[in-house]
Amino acid sequence: MPIRTLRAPLVILLAGGMAMTIALGARHAFGLYLQPMTADLGWARQTFAFALAAQNLIFGIAQPFSGMLADRFGAGRVMLGGTALYVLGLALMADVSSGPGFMFSAGLLIGTAVSCISFPIVFGVVARTYPPEKRSVAMGIAGAAGSFGQFVMLPYGQMLINVLGWQQSLLVLAATVALVAPLSMLLAEEQRPAATAQQSIPEALKEALGHRGYSLLCAGYFVCGLQVMFVAVHFPAFMVDRGMKAEVGMMALALIGLFNIFGSYFWGWLGGRYSKKRMLSLLYFLRAVNIAAFIVLPLSATSVYVFAAVIGFLWLGTVPLTNALIAQIFGVRYLSTLGGIAFFWHQVGSFVGVALGGYVFDQTGSYQVMWAIAIAAGVFAAAVNWPIDDRQIARAAAKPVAA
Repeated sequence: MPIRTLRAPLVILLAGGMAMTIALGARHAFGLYLQPMTADLGWARQTFAFALAAQNLIFGIAQPFSGMLADRFGAGRVMLGGTALYVLGLALMADVSSGPGFMFSAGLLIGTAVSCISFPIVFGVVARTYPPEKRSVAMGIAGAAGSFGQFVMLPYGQMLINVLGWQQSLLVLAATVALVAPLSMLLAEEQRPAATAQQSIPEALKEALGHRGYSLLCAGYFVCGLQVMFVAVHFPAFMVDRGMKAEVGMMALALIGLFNIFGSYFWGWLGGRYSKKRMLSLLYFLRAVNIAAFIVLPLSATSVYVFAAVIGFLWLGTVPLTNALIAQIFGVRYLSTLGGIAFFWHQVGSFVGVALGGYVFDQTGSYQVMWAIAIAAGVFAAAVNWPIDDRQIARAAAKPVAA
């Protein structure tokens, strides 16, 4: 029993981190399929891009509901169901022949599937496993594992395409994602009878949505999504527009993925030692400073790589801090639900960052206005996180159930 008690948290942390490495990493590899699939199937690139844009939006819309299911039935069951949807979606992608079929497989199925194996789901069970003093750093480690997937699954996916072609490589990718199934079983939780719970899900939602600090956290998360997806999608084109080689933009994105691994852990570690809301404010402010310095200073390959390393270090450090702060204020019982709703706003911001970036460029012929928006949004996010009331909410004790 003592050995099991000591090892269980580590097993859960490793299993959750490995599951996100595979699931989130495979999703990052989808861009590699744009050229071979559109060329073979005779599609316009808009057909492919629209389905992946829809995947991001469906991911965000489904996340609160996946979180509610995880809080009600356990993270392991939800992750297992998500794995089945993910594998089915990839298998259908390998045999797709039409735009609507691609929208169904890559957009609807995989968008829903990823919401079942994402940060709010894994962080919920991790938070319920680790004590408060270790919770933030544990989330940082899990977040670093999810970031590691972006770094390793891109070359893995490219190797599969080069060796097997896009169709067979998707089937191998489906088999790889299936490895999440046994990992999800390690995150199975004991069911907590609804009658003995201190709150119901509707009560938890009413409490959080009536808390000003939760709204401010969601506003900051919106900014996070806007900034990171604007950079992720438009940065390579910005480099080419400024006369840089395409390889510079590619290397910059690789550096972002690499430094994101270290940053996710580091900011989670800071959150375990200092005020989480203060660390969030600092992170968003440093993002604004980094972007401003990049735009003002002369452009060179060196300045690009320095910018990429710094923004990568600040990339998803918001994730463990935001979820740990939600847990600190509202407790861990419904963390997947409340974290999922916050993440919905992150995905809305992601959608706006990508779409607004394209609109601004089409209207002005440059990204200068969008960079200014990203800087102002970073300052705004730093400001709104600072006054959050991060005290734990005191509730009346749950009434015992009558025999």
